[in-house]
Amino acid sequence: MKEYVKALLRQLITPSVRFELRKAHAWLRDIAGRACFWRWEFVRFKLREESAYDIFYVGRKAQRDFVKVLMGAEPQVANQQVEPDKSGRTVFVSEIPTPGALCVPQYLSAVVPLGRSIEDITARYNSELRRNLRKNRLRYRLKQALNDDEIESADQGMLQPYASARHGTSASQIEQQEVRRVAKTAAGRLDLVLLEDEVVACHLGCVITRAGKRYWSTIRFGYPETVYSDAKKLREINSITTFMALEWALENGFDYYDIGTCLARPDDGLLEWKRRRGGDVDTLNNHGYLFVRLPKVGVAQFLWETPLFAVEGKKLTLHLGLPDGPSDEEIAERYREMGFGGISRVYLHCAKAPPEKLLETLRGRYSHLKSPPAMESLMCN
Repeated sequence: MKEYVKALLRQLITPSVRFELRKAHAWLRDIAGRACFWRWEFVRFKLREESAYDIFYVGRKAQRDFVKVLMGAEPQVANQQVEPDKSGRTVFVSEIPTPGALCVPQYLSAVVPLGRSIEDITARYNSELRRNLRKNRLRYRLKQALNDDEIESADQGMLQPYASARHGTSASQIEQQEVRRVAKTAAGRLDLVLLEDEVVACHLGCVITRAGKRYWSTIRFGYPETVYSDAKKLREINSITTFMALEWALENGFDYYDIGTCLARPDDGLLEWKRRRGGDVDTLNNHGYLFVRLPKVGVAQFLWETPLFAVEGKKLTLHLGLPDGPSDEEIAERYREMGFGGISRVYLHCAKAPPEKLLETLRGRYSHLKSPPAMESLMCN
């Protein structure tokens, strides 16, 4: 009877509604976690030794290290409190909304719009990447892992070791029973990537339906130690694995391919890597936010050091700083990799009026998009 009711509900509730219900549940669970005020702390710290700014954080102690990573902390900076700064250069970061704060997502997905030819999608790849795909793609093939031995081997030999190699003890591992569940459900699969006859990677993915559109979504890539310990080999196989997942999504009639979730930092190397493969930023799998109130003094310099995404309503925006100091060439180079699709507006927080030539250069970062974001200059102290 229980299984019958479940099957009936699945028939009555559309996949899009199920996605929204799952997202609402995750949001409520996140809110419930934030409401544990006895686990909160009020702490002041620096992100960088040489920075003139300090962070005043209000939220759960367990989230402090994540906040530092999201805000781009340097690893060598000690996790210690600093004395209050009365110069107006304190950045207030909270887990609850505060007046005048930016609503900063914790994670973003990189989503490739499909519904076009593979040649059209790869046209904007750089020449080196396209050459690598042409040269090596035919040497690789996919094989779906269906039996328990294959799934366990992929999990223990690739998914878990690669996550640990990338993130150390803070790696978020997926339980093996969850990997098995996704691999065997109709809405997911685990693919082994073979180079000739050698397994060199795996890809765990699932179907997401949002607003009637189907997404093939990467949950996790995995690689054996022989691959991830060799930077050159990992670079090639990683590119091929991502490309094959894109091909599979295109061949199976999906509307989008979600390359996966990463930190919502504009200068995050992984997010930029996904952007170069056609991924537009999207809040698809994000369930939590931080609230960042910019400093009273030196906003342009702070956002130069720490550019931020923010959400306005349901739209993503990007906040960049143009301080007095760096040359126009340095500014153009700093933001060269931040031509993200998927954002509605770019705010330039300027210490002085920027020359029109620089503005044109920055607009050019988005000229390849069908719907370039609006660009707005804000003069600040």
